Amino acid sequence: MTTRPPSGMRDFLPDDVRRRQFVIGVIAEVYERYGFEPLETPALENLETLVGKYGEESDKLIFKILKRGEGGEAGQTDLALRYDLTVPLARVVAEYRAKLPQFFKRYQVQPVWRADRPQKGRFREFYQCDVDVIGSRSMAVEAELLAAAADVFTRLGFREFSIRLNHRRLLAALLDKLRIPAGGHARFLVILDKLDKVGREGVAAELTGQGFEVAAVKALMDTLPHSLDSLEGELPDGGEAIRELREVLALTSLTSAAGRVRFDLGLARGLGYYTGAIFEINVPDLAGSLAGGGRYDNLIGAFSGADVPACGISLGLERILVVMAERGMFPPAVASTPADVMVAQWFAGRAGVSLELAQALRTAGLRVELYPDSPKQDGKDIGRQFKYASTRGIPFVAIIGASELEAGTATVKNMATGEQRTVPRGDAAAAIGRTP
Repeated sequence: MTTRPPSGMRDFLPDDVRRRQFVIGVIAEVYERYGFEPLETPALENLETLVGKYGEESDKLIFKILKRGEGGEAGQTDLALRYDLTVPLARVVAEYRAKLPQFFKRYQVQPVWRADRPQKGRFREFYQCDVDVIGSRSMAVEAELLAAAADVFTRLGFREFSIRLNHRRLLAALLDKLRIPAGGHARFLVILDKLDKVGREGVAAELTGQGFEVAAVKALMDTLPHSLDSLEGELPDGGEAIRELREVLALTSLTSAAGRVRFDLGLARGLGYYTGAIFEINVPDLAGSLAGGGRYDNLIGAFSGADVPACGISLGLERILVVMAERGMFPPAVASTPADVMVAQWFAGRAGVSLELAQALRTAGLRVELYPDSPKQDGKDIGRQFKYASTRGIPFVAIIGASELEAGTATVKNMATGEQRTVPRGDAAAAIGRTP
């Protein structure tokens, strides 16, 4: 029997969890400064909730769940694991619209599941960190979302990142000009979305391999480097999209995203529910993006029948963690040690002495690990305990021996320097130097 987790799934050991908690904490703090509220949804959704919302290719990656219990036919499914956080949000808004504020601003950090092929930075179970605004068509929404995302990446230590911006209606106008049938737009955009992963030649080869005309593909590649100014005359049907893109660019220039946002006609976003501006965040020397999103004004209406505009961006926690680990971006304290101090045990069979000291240090605000095994003879096992603390990377060891017990003191050892100080027991926390 293998002890490995299923392919595309992972176990998270303590250092991994601390890194994840650090990044999630930064994300939540930034989002709340922008007025976003937390939301959680179930891991399971009704299958009909998810199917048909993402596009044909993405629908194939939904993890479906077989019915259990009496009455279910063999192979029949009615539930699925959450594929993303956007469609569940649309369902929530449709269900609770009367209870939600006019402009509902939510952030959500939860795992999603996709029956994808695992590869570097891509897993079958992974966390998304979403932030969305429901109820407004203003381009100020896009600007705020991009500013919040820029603040997150800056706070995490990213310096060189860019935000690529495009518009789904502008892409539709381009495909119409190239005489791509409307029924083939979605499939075309799914392939175009791979541009930053497989390059122009790879996209062109896959498009022609899927039956799109070589002339149309060549015309597309010739069009991609164009600016908004040059496209304005060439794509009259994209005029409104160009106006919205210019407004987003102007508004973001007034935020923390200033200087990072650029128009990129090659950006497509493969999911089928996007209707307006779309964006991705990239860093140098990394294929693929660290975040992506856009406007999806018709998705909530698919559940409620009501016209409710919406826009959001999702940060890929797993890829952020991989990049930060590879580039040494985590602060030293994030994954360094499980405790500020370890309390050793000197007396055989008298754990209460050390337990009382540990409790006092915790009350003072320190993270404290108590060495669990007491020695068989007073003071005979102390070397092993210090070695354990060193192995765990715990910076201080505190101990009450026979003389300390009599004098009402405690001895604190700095494991890095070897310095030992004997202080009144009430001053032990201050001697360790990590009190709040």
